[in-house]
Amino acid sequence: MQRRDFMAAGVLAALGAGLPGAARAQAAYPTRPVRLVVPFPPGGPTDIMGRTAAKAMGDRLGQQFVVENKAGAGGNIGTDAVAKAAPDGYTIGLSAISSLAIAPHLYASLPFNVEKDLVPISLVGTTPCALVVHPSAPFTDLQGMVAYAKANPGKLSYATSGVGTSNHLAAELLQSVAGIQLTSVPYKGSSQIVPDLLSGTVMMSMESSLATTLQHVRAGRLKAIAVTSPQRAKALPDVPTVAEAGYPGFAVETWFGLIAPAGTPPAIVNRLHDAWAAGANLPEAQIAFDNISANLRVTTPQQFADFMAAESHRWGELIRRLGLKAG
Repeated sequence: MQRRDFMAAGVLAALGAGLPGAARAQAAYPTRPVRLVVPFPPGGPTDIMGRTAAKAMGDRLGQQFVVENKAGAGGNIGTDAVAKAAPDGYTIGLSAISSLAIAPHLYASLPFNVEKDLVPISLVGTTPCALVVHPSAPFTDLQGMVAYAKANPGKLSYATSGVGTSNHLAAELLQSVAGIQLTSVPYKGSSQIVPDLLSGTVMMSMESSLATTLQHVRAGRLKAIAVTSPQRAKALPDVPTVAEAGYPGFAVETWFGLIAPAGTPPAIVNRLHDAWAAGANLPEAQIAFDNISANLRVTTPQQFADFMAAESHRWGELIRRLGLKAG
């Protein structure tokens, strides 16, 4: 048995030696740590998703996946860093709807092209947006907020995690259907909004995830008056959806997915996908997503590509209809 094992190992080694250098490198991938770029600050839901995915993939592939936070411009800075990285599988990213489906239509020019510079690996998660207000706000529900905004056009400010993010667009869509005018106050990420929201510096926030405010809502320090998802959020079953509150058909969810630079070999993309698909099945991954009120997702690279294309079409139409511009 030992002799047969030795002979088999010799045959495999000979076959490996006959492969081109690039093919041998792909077969052995990864042989060193992989950088996973998260385009938002530490501590927010995107960061938690990224770190969950990094650990899941690293454990499956036997290498460390190091999370690097590159925040700013609604996620575009970090996404651009991935687009410009070497396509060797050692730099990947966890990007979001803001950069992959909204920004191409919102900005006159971007430093990256989603279709030409990036390849999809898998959808990772989705979260509802939530309209959260300070207890001192002169309204307690969505109808009251709309009435106040109509009586005080432009005076009611709301925080978002950046221009062109899904929560910004959700608020813009809400203004359009409700016939109101709000003032957007962009931040670099959700985790930076909470202190100003708790202090009343900003009266209202359209949150891209419940994770950063849920504990404060449950403690009564903040109040959630609506969620933008098609169904009520599991974490806040008593909070109505925007559709239930008087705007049928209104539905917006923030989504996040793994990407790699264009030109990354398909074999490596598939290894990364398979590693996430396997890791996503573990209880600790589901627990991490439940803790941030997120829905865990896994798709094939092609399914994610089709999903991005459909979302890009949807948001592109909305942005053109509303005449929105940024940058």
